[in-house]
Amino acid sequence: MNIIEQIYASAASAGLLKECLWRPADGSPPQSHPVGFAAPDGTVLDGLALSTEYAISYPASVFTGLASRETVEIDGATFLVRDIRAVGDGSEMRATLTRT
Repeated sequence: MNIIEQIYASAASAGLLKECLWRPADGSPPQSHPVGFAAPDGTVLDGLALSTEYAISYPASVFTGLASRETVEIDGATFLVRDIRAVGDGSEMRATLTRT
């Protein structure tokens, strides 16, 4: 287990992560793993409105094959994956989401 996996395991046991369910579009078995979930508000339209930017972070060793336009479920809500990027040395991933 690498350091990122250890950090996520510790955060999960402390109750800091959310359970994320992914049902791959290719028909593979569903996967469920704890992820970091963020929903910060950002201003749009030159500060006239707020928009929520949903994102998850997770170790690169889980959700292998997750791609844009796949859906994930967090706390009963469904989200569409917009983009996935490696963080740092590639041992952690960050996916931006849109709530459906």
